[in-house]
Amino acid sequence: MAQGKAKSVFICSECGNETAKWTGRCSACGAWNTVSEQIITTSIASNTPKAVKKTTVRPLSDITGQEEVRISTGISELDRVLGGGIVKGSLILISGEPGIGKSTILLQICLQLSQNSEILYVSGEESPRQIKLRADRLGVAGKNLMIMPETDIETICERARQIKPDLLIVDSIQTMSREEVSSSPGSVPQVRECTAALMNLAKQEDITVFIVGHVNKEGSIAGPKVMEHMVDAVLYFEGDRSLEYRVLRAVKNRFGSTNEVGIFEMSGSGLKQVLNPSQMFLQGKPSNISGVATGCVMKGTRPLLAEVQALVTPTPFPAPRRVSVGFDYNRLNLIVAVLEKRCKMTFFTSDVYLNVIGGIRLDDTAADLTVAIALASGLRDFLIPDDTLLIGEIGLAGEVRAVASIERRIREAATLGFRRCVIPAGNKIDFESPIELIRVESIRDAMNKL
Repeated sequence: MAQGKAKSVFICSECGNETAKWTGRCSACGAWNTVSEQIITTSIASNTPKAVKKTTVRPLSDITGQEEVRISTGISELDRVLGGGIVKGSLILISGEPGIGKSTILLQICLQLSQNSEILYVSGEESPRQIKLRADRLGVAGKNLMIMPETDIETICERARQIKPDLLIVDSIQTMSREEVSSSPGSVPQVRECTAALMNLAKQEDITVFIVGHVNKEGSIAGPKVMEHMVDAVLYFEGDRSLEYRVLRAVKNRFGSTNEVGIFEMSGSGLKQVLNPSQMFLQGKPSNISGVATGCVMKGTRPLLAEVQALVTPTPFPAPRRVSVGFDYNRLNLIVAVLEKRCKMTFFTSDVYLNVIGGIRLDDTAADLTVAIALASGLRDFLIPDDTLLIGEIGLAGEVRAVASIERRIREAATLGFRRCVIPAGNKIDFESPIELIRVESIRDAMNKL
């Protein structure tokens, strides 16, 4: 028979890279103080022939392509991020900072799905009584919801094969362990092996599995990167725990788009959907203040209006500061350079602070014109009309280039009471606009027409 042999290896907790000796800095990802010693048990091959599992091999032409069956979670914002609902037999990883709302939204899913589906909720962090108290607060009470306090992954998989639930929730993967792996729970080998076991369970038994994963101090998912490659979808909960709003986004989704986001509001009774996030982001917008502009970005198929604030102040230091919150730092420097070269503005003697209100990130190039006009307004201290929306991408020549989905952006602006919209001259409009459209060809042209 094969005998087990233990060996000592050093594994990076950030990327899972293995080395023979300890180093202060990982040679693969460059992270400091992340390499730790792990004891790995390996098996010595025996002379006994191993039985080979028979696998069916079929030509591609004989395989019928059937559309995947999606199950609605009852939470439209979550369905949007997942691409229309839960795909049966999929493995979904949901991650975020402690207290951000991961366990809360999973229990709210149970509230909707337990009426017609059987759910097995496995908790390695909380006792059944603690889960019951939170479920009572959220109004979750279903006979089809079963609670299992367990951390051994083999026991969990065996029990799931016996019960055959429609949905399995594991909270969290960092508390799970496998007896064959000698390292401690939460280590890279344990997380990798436990995720692989759950993946096999989901695909073999056609059970939808939700995994809760913690994040490290840098904000990325704790554990090996291979865990993200195993799962079908990776969802991130973002937002400050001290604030009310949470943003749920998909960074990987094999069954849908990764551009969609879901907006939630944390309350005493759980997470509430924000069906009109544009109105939420514009609440409390100041009037008659320079450096404040409103833009529109596309998050998948949804247009979102966001308030951009720019503060430009003189500095006595030779190297001025550039601070950007919610907008790409390199893109900010690019826009500042274009304003200095094409519009003859002087920013090299001033500190520039840019902030996007509401915690949303503007990763759409259509927000370039909004940022540029806000910076110009902050520098020259002129006012931008409150009823004006700015849309457009900026090139290095200072031109304003056409953007996609202009019709949806204009209609969203009209819905929220905007009367004017500054758009690129190159955008063709095939509908009757409900608001006044101001076509501009360059940044200088936009400032002259405001």
